[in-house]
Amino acid sequence: MISSRLAEWMKACGVHYGWVVAVTTFLTMLATAGAMGSAGVMIQPLHQEFGWDIADISFAMAVRLVLFGLLGPFAAAFMTHFGIRTVVLAALSLIAGGIVTSIFMTEVWQLLVLWGVVIGIGTGMTAMVLGATVASRWFSKRRGVVLGLMSASTATGQLVFLPALAALTEDYGWRTAMGLAVAIIAIAMILVLFLMKDHPADVGLPAYGDEIVSPKPVSSQSLTATLISPLTTLKQASTVPAFWVLFGTFFVCGLSTNGLIQTHWISICGDFGMAAVSAASTLAVIGVFDFLGTIFAGWLSDRYDNRILLFWFYGLRGLSLLYLSFSGFSLVELSVFAIFYGLDWVATVPPTVKLTAETFGREKAGLVFGWIFTGHQLGAAAAAFGAGYMRSDFETYMPALQIAGVMCMLAAVSVLLLKQHPGPTRLQPA
Repeated sequence: MISSRLAEWMKACGVHYGWVVAVTTFLTMLATAGAMGSAGVMIQPLHQEFGWDIADISFAMAVRLVLFGLLGPFAAAFMTHFGIRTVVLAALSLIAGGIVTSIFMTEVWQLLVLWGVVIGIGTGMTAMVLGATVASRWFSKRRGVVLGLMSASTATGQLVFLPALAALTEDYGWRTAMGLAVAIIAIAMILVLFLMKDHPADVGLPAYGDEIVSPKPVSSQSLTATLISPLTTLKQASTVPAFWVLFGTFFVCGLSTNGLIQTHWISICGDFGMAAVSAASTLAVIGVFDFLGTIFAGWLSDRYDNRILLFWFYGLRGLSLLYLSFSGFSLVELSVFAIFYGLDWVATVPPTVKLTAETFGREKAGLVFGWIFTGHQLGAAAAAFGAGYMRSDFETYMPALQIAGVMCMLAAVSVLLLKQHPGPTRLQPA
């Protein structure tokens, strides 16, 4: 295998193969996030071509976001049972198949099935839980930085591909733009096929920062038990108050980012006379600063109180959204917003993952964070549908921006309810 030979060569050079797995995971999440973000360029073209109501289109996109979150806990269980590589390849196949089939759709219910259900399931299997699982298995040291890298890939992928997709949509139609999304997914599949490994023991290495090679765990659970384990974990975690604080604040995180800005940004800017390509370019700027901000947030999460970090991240994000709602959407005002908001786009993820691991223990962190991430996507779905509904009803997105800003301020205060734990809350095995 190429991966085994590469691991041996890198070991001889003093470089851990975990970094190859991390980069492969980063690029995979980047590609799937790009596919998720492509939905943002489809709203207006679908509305114009088929006459579908924006609220109906937004509902399909909201279903996609709900499934994107709900599949997280089960994705973690499937990765434990079937292996990371197998699950990711299956998920990428679903995404590519859903996009290709959607090129031929003519009814709004087909949009709901393909973009809401099929692509929602596929992207849900390669969501934040994938990054958290890889970071936990392959890294004992530098885990915060790796988590920051993975978190940045999700938001950055949703944003940096949008200018190209918007340009293709404007010049050649949305179907051509979807062809580019499929090509990106195909490249990710090749990388996963040849470079991804499930555990460090697969290439005879300890986790990065460890000295002893830990044996590869063997799952003795049946498939039924694998499916039940996330529900058992949820039942146990829901009795811990910290779970609901993290769940609620992450709900606000999703509501104020990809559910609102990433889904509706092009339409928001269109209300102020901005072309789709220009609006997508602004999102790309947000993506660049998000990449820098999230990696820096990962570095900070290894060194400072993560509760205080979340207080500042949510508070500053809320201020930026309120600022935008009262701005005139001039070039200068949008530039200030893009930089300030971009640095904070998903900076909340590394501290949230770290607090989850500290509260519930390393062995349960993936499953518990999967449910917390479900809260994130429920918030995103609420914003995706709610903002579209407000736009149809009030003919403006400004109330949606203001509600999101206020919610962020409330999340900033509520995160201070978390207490430092002397040790993790141990959950019983499923």
